[in-house]
Amino acid sequence: MGDKRWYVVQTYSGFENSVKINLERRIESMQMEDRIFQVMIPEEIRIEKKADGTTKEKMVKIFPGYVFLEMEVTDDSWFVVRNTPGVTGFLGSSGGGTKPIPVPNEEIVPILKKCGLIELPTINVVVGEKVRVITGPFRDQIGSIDAIDSEKLEITVLVDMFGRKTPVELAFEDIEKI
Repeated sequence: MGDKRWYVVQTYSGFENSVKINLERRIESMQMEDRIFQVMIPEEIRIEKKADGTTKEKMVKIFPGYVFLEMEVTDDSWFVVRNTPGVTGFLGSSGGGTKPIPVPNEEIVPILKKCGLIELPTINVVVGEKVRVITGPFRDQIGSIDAIDSEKLEITVLVDMFGRKTPVELAFEDIEKI
């Protein structure tokens, strides 16, 4: 036990909110809070232009027809979710009683960041500033920042390799300010 992962549940398009409510009620009534932790419908704000030229913010589902669950898959938790009204199945489950496949971390982390469930790391450095690499093969090397990509959360650092300045792309958390 203890394998808490994210899974995707298929629903009828347009019924995501009612499935979320039904799931939350069933989780509570069947005492599954220790197995099913979060129910999420990924949404983002889009700005639409109206015919009269004004703009309007609108909340739009990123993945219509899908609800995301953070859960531990056991026979009981799987049964509770699978038999919730409006749920048509798990994404990655071929049916016939097979257990679902969790969403890989590299795919779920950007979704969680976009929905605000994971706090984005911030860094207080500027281009040209000296930093130390704290992880990976360039650990303990000192270099200067060449570029900062806030969207990808990456920094390009020029490190000295074989007597030349070589650009290395690193995540925000892979460096520290000197």
